[in-house]
Amino acid sequence: MIAISFPSPDFKIMREGSKEMIFDRFRKKYVVLTPEEWVRQNFLNYLVKVLQYPASLIGIEKEIYLGEMKKRYDIVIYNRATKPWMLVECKEMNVPLTEHTMQQVIRYNMVIPATYLVITNGTNTFCGNYVAAENKWRFLHQLPAFE
Repeated sequence: MIAISFPSPDFKIMREGSKEMIFDRFRKKYVVLTPEEWVRQNFLNYLVKVLQYPASLIGIEKEIYLGEMKKRYDIVIYNRATKPWMLVECKEMNVPLTEHTMQQVIRYNMVIPATYLVITNGTNTFCGNYVAAENKWRFLHQLPAFE
């Protein structure tokens, strides 16, 4: 597991009717503030402000197809050659990270082949990469520095 200390939140939050909305600076719009969105926004904040990942190389919630099924990935960080480098699956804080969660991001990785896979619920975070020569996953103790 990777220990993450999120920076203090500086989000723009507003109420629209009965819903709280948070401004997503990557999508450049307000989105509904769900528990999963709170984790996603804090994780993005951490990637950009603490790890210095380039905001311009981050994609959020795009549609993909797994066979006939439509899905949406949470976060993809691209390398400077605009190839998927890291794929991140976010869950809300009260959702435990299980083998099922890891299988979900592995399935997404079949469509978006990234070097690193991350699952997080804001409290727990795991990052791994597949080592083909050893035919196994290697889990890291920290998120990698951006290439």
